[in-house]
Amino acid sequence: MEVKVFVKEDCPRCPAAKRAVEGFQNVSIYDVESIDGLAEASFHGVLATPSVLVFDSSGHEIAGWRGEAPDASALRTVLAN
Repeated sequence: MEVKVFVKEDCPRCPAAKRAVEGFQNVSIYDVESIDGLAEASFHGVLATPSVLVFDSSGHEIAGWRGEAPDASALRTVLAN
């Protein structure tokens, strides 16, 4: 599984999203104010920060929190399945 986190510097909820993914493997954090981050966000249809998306090994989105930080326990549950 892979977790992608989309943030921007002046987002008040983004630090909570970063904390929620601490300790998990295969986490990528994208700053949507950078060209690469904006391109990745656009590819996945991310319109709000923070957004946390979880993908299976085939690259299909299996869970997502858009415009909000996930609860770490909810994220852990998704990643355990």
